[in-house]
Amino acid sequence: MALKIRLARGGSKKRPYYQIVVADARSPRDGRFLEKIGSWNPMLGKDDEKRVELNAERITHWIAQGAQPTDRVLRFLDQAGIAQRPARANPNKGLPGKKAQERAAEAKQKAEDAAAAAAE
Repeated sequence: MALKIRLARGGSKKRPYYQIVVADARSPRDGRFLEKIGSWNPMLGKDDEKRVELNAERITHWIAQGAQPTDRVLRFLDQAGIAQRPARANPNKGLPGKKAQERAAEAKQKAEDAAAAAAE
């Protein structure tokens, strides 16, 4: 049985609340789970200590049993120091496109030409 440590949504409309659960990977998101091991309340502030609550002992137990955390849960575990999340680096993601780079180079060249003309 493939186990996942994932989020199960609760709460009302536009007021989400998530339970961190261990469930079979084939079961529905909010369906049957084996154990509740934490919670996440995104409505609280980022500095609030009750925003993410984790049962570290049970999480390490389930990871030892082969449960795989989802990416969002792995972020929480990394912040808590329970598991290590590998860094994902895409250095080209933040760069402007080819046309934008060309426009920026043209603008820089015009500015340099204007500065040189003013200096003369």
